[in-house]
Amino acid sequence: MPLHTKKPRSPTSVSPGGSPGAILLGQTCLHQGPGQKTSLSVLEGMGFRVGQALGERLPQETLAFREELDVLKFLCKDLWVAVFQKQMDSLRTNHQGTYVLQDNSFPLLIRMASGPQYLEEAPKFLAFTCGLLRGTLSTLGIKSLVTASVASLPTCKFQVVIQKT
Repeated sequence: MPLHTKKPRSPTSVSPGGSPGAILLGQTCLHQGPGQKTSLSVLEGMGFRVGQALGERLPQETLAFREELDVLKFLCKDLWVAVFQKQMDSLRTNHQGTYVLQDNSFPLLIRMASGPQYLEEAPKFLAFTCGLLRGTLSTLGIKSLVTASVASLPTCKFQVVIQKT
């Protein structure tokens, strides 16, 4: 389904918070040192607003998903293709509101895959994408917590935990 173009509504502010050793960006958690908290928060906030804008451009029939799993399948296929020109490689769930999306060749990390010394730079590229996923889910009416992890470049996993209200 192609994404439609129109002006986004209003941007949403993202409030940072967290615990020692982890950074909670809005509802996105990235494990990094405390020195990168502000820049990652800004990147996540930008991703969240872009995700909201993309969500607002979705065709009306897309907005009528009945199951969470259908929404996550949409993110892995249609949204990922619209943003990265490829589908997500796998989607797993425990059927209790936790989903793991895996991309084995994440486009933003491919150039960094030449050496393990670049692994510490990965959170800068993942913060925006976590916000993108969370913002799109928010527009679709799903409140979530999105975390990202990289064990080896360019593979990354995004864990989406649906917040029940």
